[in-house]
Amino acid sequence: MKDLVRTTADRAARYLASLQERSVAPTPEALANLARLDEPFPEHPTDAAKVIALLDEIGSPATIASAGGRFFGFVVGGSLPATVAASSLAAAWDQNAGIVALSPIAARLEEVAMRWLLDVLGLPPAAGVGFVTCATQANFSALAAARHALLARRGWNVETEGLFGAPPITVVVGEEVHVSVLKALTLVGLGRERVIRVPVDGQGRMRADALPPLDDDTLVCLQAGNVNTGAFDPAGDIIPRAKAVGAWVHVDGAFGLWAAAAPARARLVQAYAAADSWAIDAHKWLNVPYDSGIVIVRDPRDLYAAMAVNAPYLVIGETREPEHYTPEFSRRARGIEVWAALRSLGRTGLADLIERTCRHATRFADGLREAGYEILNDVVINQVLVSFGDAELTRRVIAGVQADGTCWAGGTVWQGRTAMRISVSSWATTEDDVERSLAAMLRVAAEVQATAVR
Repeated sequence: MKDLVRTTADRAARYLASLQERSVAPTPEALANLARLDEPFPEHPTDAAKVIALLDEIGSPATIASAGGRFFGFVVGGSLPATVAASSLAAAWDQNAGIVALSPIAARLEEVAMRWLLDVLGLPPAAGVGFVTCATQANFSALAAARHALLARRGWNVETEGLFGAPPITVVVGEEVHVSVLKALTLVGLGRERVIRVPVDGQGRMRADALPPLDDDTLVCLQAGNVNTGAFDPAGDIIPRAKAVGAWVHVDGAFGLWAAAAPARARLVQAYAAADSWAIDAHKWLNVPYDSGIVIVRDPRDLYAAMAVNAPYLVIGETREPEHYTPEFSRRARGIEVWAALRSLGRTGLADLIERTCRHATRFADGLREAGYEILNDVVINQVLVSFGDAELTRRVIAGVQADGTCWAGGTVWQGRTAMRISVSSWATTEDDVERSLAAMLRVAAEVQATAVR
């Protein structure tokens, strides 16, 4: 075991060191080589070292280099060094983080990490927190808590009676609601087509003047950080109106809520602290390994009521039991990596990570605009949308950038316009990475335009 762990760590270190020079996207040869893994189920055991060697030799070249500094697709962070190491140690510990009796260390680190999170995000210090897989699960858990609270006011116990015959809940979302919220609404039985969609402005922000009438049977879902533009719904206008009539306000803040950690950006999210629940991802801007999401609910009793169940064989103590705040019983101890990220960065390091990536995004926008290309969004955090002309030209530039391999950015359609989306989310991105990537984008765009002219 000792030799295996050592050699695997060496392989991982070599892989990470190679990211600076290799193509961000895997080569066609590397992808074709994956066919070697499609073999019949072995009849006999294989030495573990040979298994890892096969995995590294075939698998490593076929990865997307999202752990490096020049991946700008989706909103995917890298993994901080301390979190990679913590994840490896946690894997060796093999802890089941469901209950304290199975992992006192995981439970204690979750408590510390949740306290630090609530502090740095400016959220209520007594809120309930659950460490889940992703923002979709965080949204699901928060909406389950909202469903409990709204129906309990009407005397309905949804956890025991279900939704058959339950009083209706009105759900209000923006036209730019993220699909993870719609999926979560599906999972909690509220339906993704029964929602009231509120019109948005040119940046994707919900228009407060277009809100429908709200009451204490209403669930309002706001967005902190539009996945295309990075824009924030006007929480300062909407939340007071919702709270005045007893509506529940949920915030999908998968990556945008991390802006609270950067003093220069905190004003963007300050008003969101008055909401009732929040969903965030740690594997995005906090840069911990996949998978890692966090649900936060102002009144922990609502999250507990929606999630907690028990059985005689479980050893339940008097302290906070992690399984009572998440959908899962058994789960990996992902709170260890969140703790490691926060412990290694500290307040100033986290602020620098957020602010630095935002500056990189601004540099992309400025460089592309100076070259004559249209930036479609106000660059308020780490998201940039650029058009290289009509839809066909833009699609060709995106494909060319991805094939070039210097960097990787994806495509989107924003309010009818085809665009390349640049998301700067990784601690590993340097100024040199930005300049190399910007030069590649401009070179590819010029080549595509020159071809189009012919």
